[in-house]
Amino acid sequence: MERSVIIAGFGGQGVILAGKILAQAGMEHGLEVTWLPSYGPEMRGGTANCTVVLSDAPVGSPIVDAPTDLIAMNLPSLDKFEPIVLPDGTIVANKSLIDRPVQRSDVHAHFVDVHPLAEQAGSARAINMVALGAYVKATGIVPIDVVKRAMADMLTAGGKEKFIAMNEKALDAGYNAI
Repeated sequence: MERSVIIAGFGGQGVILAGKILAQAGMEHGLEVTWLPSYGPEMRGGTANCTVVLSDAPVGSPIVDAPTDLIAMNLPSLDKFEPIVLPDGTIVANKSLIDRPVQRSDVHAHFVDVHPLAEQAGSARAINMVALGAYVKATGIVPIDVVKRAMADMLTAGGKEKFIAMNEKALDAGYNAI
């Protein structure tokens, strides 16, 4: 089993952190993983994406030309990466910012209205956790409890324990939206 996902959006949407948490969860679940970030110098407002590969065998390269999956947090990301997702792959798209359907019929598309779900969880900044929760449910790549634990460990290590409960709610909201 090997899955690769590109998580893409604007800088400031938390796509890099979502990828780190997914990679950490994969390791904690006993998978081989790679994580490769890519972002421009603009930080907030510029484009950002990362690629995470999760496998039950050693991963040969973190570079992925055709991912099995995509989490698209904005329309430019869907436009750019939708064509390269492998057939039978999964696309999780941010319905709050993407106003067109997925144009392919050979992928499993899930639209999640991440902004209101993040606000209900406690912060509009938790859109990345909503999307990650939806991706975990759509693919079953790792158990949601493992993702929550990885997120909590990462936030604790960064001195941001106060955000753990809210991010758990956001992960659950995305998970339950699928």
